[in-house]
Amino acid sequence: MRPQAVLILLPPACHHGGRIPLGFPMFQPIIIQGGMGVATSGWRLARAVSQLGQLGVVSGTLLAVVLARRLQEGDPNGLMRHALAHLPFSQVAERVIDTYYVEGGKPVDAPYRPVSMPGQFPSQALTELTVAANFTEVFLAKEGHQGRVGINLLEKIQAASLASIYGAMLAGVDYVLMGAGIPRSIPGVLDRFAEGKAAELKLDVEDNAAGPEAPMSFDPSTLQAGPLPTLTRPQFLAIVSSAALATTLAKKSNGRVDGFIIEGDIAGGHNAPPRGPMQLTPAGEPIYGPRDVPELAKFRDLGLPFWLAGGYATPEKLAEARQLGAAGVQVGTPFAFCEESGITDDLKRQACQMSLDGTAHVFTDPCASPTGFPFKVMRMPGSLSEPGIYTQRQRVCDLGYLRQSYRRPDGTLGYRCAAEPVDEFVRKGGTADGTDKRQCLCNGLLATVGLGQARPTGEFPIVTAGNDVANISRYIAPGATSYTAADVIRYILSPVAQA
Repeated sequence: MRPQAVLILLPPACHHGGRIPLGFPMFQPIIIQGGMGVATSGWRLARAVSQLGQLGVVSGTLLAVVLARRLQEGDPNGLMRHALAHLPFSQVAERVIDTYYVEGGKPVDAPYRPVSMPGQFPSQALTELTVAANFTEVFLAKEGHQGRVGINLLEKIQAASLASIYGAMLAGVDYVLMGAGIPRSIPGVLDRFAEGKAAELKLDVEDNAAGPEAPMSFDPSTLQAGPLPTLTRPQFLAIVSSAALATTLAKKSNGRVDGFIIEGDIAGGHNAPPRGPMQLTPAGEPIYGPRDVPELAKFRDLGLPFWLAGGYATPEKLAEARQLGAAGVQVGTPFAFCEESGITDDLKRQACQMSLDGTAHVFTDPCASPTGFPFKVMRMPGSLSEPGIYTQRQRVCDLGYLRQSYRRPDGTLGYRCAAEPVDEFVRKGGTADGTDKRQCLCNGLLATVGLGQARPTGEFPIVTAGNDVANISRYIAPGATSYTAADVIRYILSPVAQA
């Protein structure tokens, strides 16, 4: 029987000699909801968690595509247009609606209108759509309450970062979370936007050690003439797996880092690769060892708050995290399959039943992601986890968010993705071996939330989850088939059972 404890906000642990370091956030959530997938951590989920006193987080991944497709679905409840009506740049909102909104929704078998791919020099239309989309998601998550809301972005998706951050800040986002790389320049971007100034990032270029830099810039003044809105700098939390990376970010970033989320290898989505040469189990999963265990003493020495992630969604693990000096925990997988998440109802019901039956299984795939990072894939019928479905899908790269930039022989910048058609990848300087078993996460994750592109061969979901998906049945009441975000929070914050 599940504990029915009252939700209590516990005081944060303090390991700073009673002093609050400069920039230390006055609000420290006990639970940070993970920013998962593409629209899995959507505004409904983030809003629900935030209203319960914890940190709700929206996923900022591919939001431009998500908004464009929601508008083409006819925006049946009007919420996308409601949020866009509050965008400070009214002409931008009008252009987005004029371009993508379809009264009554497009025909089911008709393809969605394409959105241009991000790159070093995105079109003005894509920049405006990206700003509007991130504003919309955060606005809806924050509307009508005083709770805090964050946005999760991936360092690997650099080309969309600047416009995404600015759009989220326009809506008053409270936290920016970023992992999947070394986001040393993001704190400075937050500072620049809070000052009403343009910001710049350097695009990582593969095999470009001796080549020229590839700067990207975003100037808010291009959105409209006249004074710009005054923005508040959000807190910045870096998602890391090692104390060495955290130390680098704390000491060498171009602005203030406000804390860390320490993500273990059993967490869902992308995992950091094991340290040292890649070794695989007989089943083909990466082997993590003692070198991959984070040195928490070094995190404590940094004097910044941190949260532990990956299998911490129980009262016992929360208590353990706080005893180790953590301010709390980040929880992803249990929220991914709750009623408020963006995953389709059919997939959520299937995952819950598999957990109840004891058949829920996750494979840490070293090849699935075109980024080269290990990626956790839940084995589910009808999804890309089935080899037959993977081979059935026609390889196509028409969204481009995980493309890697490279330098062409003539010195210009090109883009390639290991999940695109093999001949195209090879033509761009890649190797055929580099495409083996790679999956299009952009299209697969959109299909997971019911926004897959209509194609003759179909688009199929790819469901990512942490190892803890086997245990989501703990949140399901006897006789029920689903659970809510409140059920997850209530369980984690319940008193630890005494032996």
